[in-house]
Amino acid sequence: MPYSSRTSLPDSMKDNLPAHAQDIFIAAFNRAWEEYAEPKDRHGNNSREDVAFKVAWSAVKQSYHKNTNGKWVKDTD
Repeated sequence: MPYSSRTSLPDSMKDNLPAHAQDIFIAAFNRAWEEYAEPKDRHGNNSREDVAFKVAWSAVKQSYHKNTNGKWVKDTD
């Protein structure tokens, strides 16, 4: 179930992730959804959706982190 836009994300993501992080999540999720379509391309018994979520969150965490207040913020160089 690829995401077509930010509005299609779960409310918890829309309410907590900055817009740019949402865009990163959507792009990574959709790429992984296509890349791991076949079960043979996934490790173990992970579903296509589980793998896509893991890839997408990993992509978000490359540029964003939760601060001490639990708010997602962009990493600084």
